[in-house]
Amino acid sequence: MLTKEILQALKGYTETMQKDVTFVVQTGEHSKREELVGFLSDIAGISDKLSVEERDTNGILRSSVSFLLEADGEDTGIRFSGIPGGHEFNSLILAMLHASGTELKLDDSVASIVKAVSEPLNFEVFISLSCHNCPEVVQALNQFALINPNITSEMIDGGLYQNVIEERDIQGVPSVYLNGELFANGKVDAAVLINKLIEQNPSLKDANKGESMPLQDVTVIGGGPAGVASAIYSARKGLKVSVIAETFGGQVKDTMGIENLISVSKTTGPELVGNLMEHVRDYDITLKEHVRVDNIEKGNIKTITLSSGEQIRTRSLIIATGARWRELGVPGERENVGNGVAYCPHCDGPFFKGKDVAVIGGGNSGIEAALDLAGIVKSVTVFEFMPELKADQVLIDQANKRDNITIIKNAATRQILAENGKVNAIEYQDRSTNEVHTKELVGVFVQIGLVPNSQFMKDTVELTQYGEVVIDGKCHTSEPGIFAAGDVTTVPYKQIVISMGEGAKASLAAFEYLLSHEVAETEETSEKKSEAKGNKETAAA
Repeated sequence: MLTKEILQALKGYTETMQKDVTFVVQTGEHSKREELVGFLSDIAGISDKLSVEERDTNGILRSSVSFLLEADGEDTGIRFSGIPGGHEFNSLILAMLHASGTELKLDDSVASIVKAVSEPLNFEVFISLSCHNCPEVVQALNQFALINPNITSEMIDGGLYQNVIEERDIQGVPSVYLNGELFANGKVDAAVLINKLIEQNPSLKDANKGESMPLQDVTVIGGGPAGVASAIYSARKGLKVSVIAETFGGQVKDTMGIENLISVSKTTGPELVGNLMEHVRDYDITLKEHVRVDNIEKGNIKTITLSSGEQIRTRSLIIATGARWRELGVPGERENVGNGVAYCPHCDGPFFKGKDVAVIGGGNSGIEAALDLAGIVKSVTVFEFMPELKADQVLIDQANKRDNITIIKNAATRQILAENGKVNAIEYQDRSTNEVHTKELVGVFVQIGLVPNSQFMKDTVELTQYGEVVIDGKCHTSEPGIFAAGDVTTVPYKQIVISMGEGAKASLAAFEYLLSHEVAETEETSEKKSEAKGNKETAAA
C-alpha cells in the first residue's frame, strides 16, 4: 500500500522521535485486518522507535480493524477504527510524531483550555477517506487527547462501519460525537470544537483569565490571503505583529482547484495554505490560531479580547476575516445539515453515490460543484434563481455536455423537505409562471456565494447593509487606526490575488498611520498623560 518513496520520506521525520510508539491492534477476525496490520508494519519498519503489537484490549477498541497508540507503554487516548489512508494518512503520521514528543501545533491559550477539562470526554469522529476537511478535526482531537488524559479521540472510517453509520443516521462528514451524543457535524475545525466545549462549560475560559501579550504594533484578524499578506508586509517593516485566526487559510482551504493565481499555473487550496504558513514562519509573527475575537475596545490603544479569555493590546488593527458560505435561509435547511443538506461537494459527495441531488446556485461555485458531483451521483439538478446562469461560459459548456446534469433557471427555492430525518425533496417556484414544483432527491448542496465575517465589528466600524466593512482607497475604515482588507470589505471581485494585494495595501496604510500618529506605549501611560493634562488645565484655570 505504501511505496518505498513514501516510507523513505517518513524515515526522515522519525529521527526526531523521543518516545517509543506502539500501534496496538485489537485481536480478532476481519476482512481488512491483514491489510491494516501490513499497513502499520510497513510504517513501523522505518524506525526502531516504532512497533506493532496485536493484543486483546478488553473492549477499549471497537473491533479487530481498530488500533490505538501507546507512547513508552502509556495509552495516548488516540484510536483509529479503519485504515487511515487517503487524506487521513497525515492524521496518523502526525499522531505518531506528536505522541513521540514532537511539538504540538495548538496555541498555548487553546492548550490551557483543553488542560482544564476535568471530566471524561470520549470523542468519535466519523470520516470519509476522500474528505479533505475531516483530517483537521481528527488531528485537533488527537492533540486534545495527548494534552489531557481525560480525553480520548477515535477516528472512524464510515466506509468500514456502515452499520454504525446507519444506526446513527449519519449522512455527512465529519460528524463528531461526544460521549455518545452528536457534538458537531459538517465543516468544523479546532476553533469550533473549542468554542463548543466552552459553551458546555464556560468556566474553561478562566484558564486564560488575566493573560495578555506584550503591546503589538499591528494585529491582524484573519489568516487567509489578505491577512497573511498584511502580516508579512508589516513584519518586513520591523513591526511587532500578531495574527488571530479561527482557521488559518480561511475559505481558501475549501478550494480544490486554483488556476488564476498569477505565476502559479495550478495549485490547490490546501497546498496554497501550506505555502502561506511557511511564509509566515519566515518572520517573527505571533500566530494565535483556533480562537475568535469576542470584543474590541477602541481607542489610542485597541484592546482585543479572545474567545480563549486572553487579551491583546495593539497600536493598529487590520481586519481580514474573509467570508463564509451563504445559507439559503429556507425552511428545512439548517434542520437537515448533515442529513442531506451540505455545502462541500468534495467532502460529502461520496455519501450520495448513485443518488439524485440538487445544487442551489448557478455561479462558478455551483456549476463546478455540479460537475464534481456528476461523476459520483446518479443525477444533478442545478437550480438558479435568475433567468441566466452567472458562471463562466466554459463551465456552462461543460455542464451542458453532461447527460446527468439538468439546469433549471428562474427557480426560487421555497423549502427543503425531509422524511424520517432525511432529505427527500426540494420545493421550488417557477418565477416566470409562479407555479410550485417538487423535485424528489436525497441531497442538496448549497452554493450561493459568501457572507462577510464581520459580525463582531458591528459596533466598531461602518458596515454596508450586506455586512461588508466600508473602506477607502487606502483600506481605512471609519475608525482611526483600524484598517480592513480582502473579502470582508467593499472591494469588488472577491479573488485570491486581489485579497493579497489589498492585504499588502492595508499593511502599508497601517505603517503610514503609525509613523504619523503618536500612540501611547501602554494604557496606563495613556491614562496618566490624560490625568496630568487635566490637572494642568485645572491649575491654569
